[in-house]
Amino acid sequence: MPVAIITGASKGLGEALARGLAERGWDLVLDARDPVPLAEAAGLVSAHGTRVTVLPGDVTDAAHRAELVAAAWRLGGVDLVVHNASALGAEPLVPLEELPLDGLRRALEVNLVAALGLVQEALPLLRSAAAGAVLVVSSDAAAEAYPTWGGYGASKAALDQLAAVLAVEEPGLRVWSVDPGDMATDLYAAAVPDDDDPRPEPATVVPAFLRLLDERPASGRYGAPALLEERR
Repeated sequence: MPVAIITGASKGLGEALARGLAERGWDLVLDARDPVPLAEAAGLVSAHGTRVTVLPGDVTDAAHRAELVAAAWRLGGVDLVVHNASALGAEPLVPLEELPLDGLRRALEVNLVAALGLVQEALPLLRSAAAGAVLVVSSDAAAEAYPTWGGYGASKAALDQLAAVLAVEEPGLRVWSVDPGDMATDLYAAAVPDDDDPRPEPATVVPAFLRLLDERPASGRYGAPALLEERR
């Protein structure tokens, strides 16, 4: 069975992706900082009969990243790395004038540096996989200038560039950066707590991610809404 590492998998998009892959028979290594919701998510995922390894921890910790890859190796290797874990930099979001520099550093560490560190750790196994792939979760804030989203958006824009360069350097892999679009997640609620507009549940965009795995288009940046629309 193929094996995927998914960071930030205790809830939201990460948990929805884990369920989507489990339904297809993938074995999974799941990460999140809070062990309680991570264990709950793993229980739902393992109900599909897949093997699930749960490793609570901070993805900015190099030792934790090494544990994730080692756990995947014990399941058979690494076919897919999904870097979904994200940090806002400030909760709620604030203008750049007020953005704590420590918050910006945290966003960069989680959203960018940890992504590269995990990929570096997993590269030998990804290269040896029959169809190795890296999938990083981006944002429309990486491409659009939204007030208060500057720090988070900058970290995601850098992540997009990192993915683009990795794709050139590793032509044997597929490297996709995906903007999932608006979703009803705890991250968004923390970013803009006074926004009560309804948003789609994360599970609704999972088919877009699965389409990438099914069709394996060229490495690049994709928008989940466009992938879903094209499939109709």
